[in-house]
Amino acid sequence: MNADARQPVLSNNTAKIGPGSQVCLHLAVYLEDGTEVLSSFGDEPMRFRIGDGTLAPGFESLLIDLAPGADEQMLADGSALFGAHDAGLVHRVPLSDMPEGFAPEPGQVVQFQTPGGQETAGTVLSADLTEVEIDFNHPLAHRGLRIRAQVLDVF
Repeated sequence: MNADARQPVLSNNTAKIGPGSQVCLHLAVYLEDGTEVLSSFGDEPMRFRIGDGTLAPGFESLLIDLAPGADEQMLADGSALFGAHDAGLVHRVPLSDMPEGFAPEPGQVVQFQTPGGQETAGTVLSADLTEVEIDFNHPLAHRGLRIRAQVLDVF
């Protein structure tokens, strides 16, 4: 990797991304209004194996058949990448179970810890004086997204 992470070093490799491929790429996700949600551009590239859980399967499917040197922009429906909305993942949580001083606002994304110790995000839908309604579906599942993927290498 060169000293300036914003100037990628592209591989001469011609392998295409497929199941089980190790991938080195830059990735950015934008909302329909252009708001950047995630980006590795200007930072270290992402390195992972297709199928290892780093990216959701729907997200990985956008990368299949891309080769080093590809710099693609794609439009995607968040539900295709992160799963369809599941009404069973919308819960009412007592306000008393939230951190002291928490002031819920609709649209606010809050991190929670599951009983198994993993972190998960929930989006505040509504709140009253005693409860907060939280949607534990992926926060981007109901959004239109623009994805940019710049493939640096495939192993």
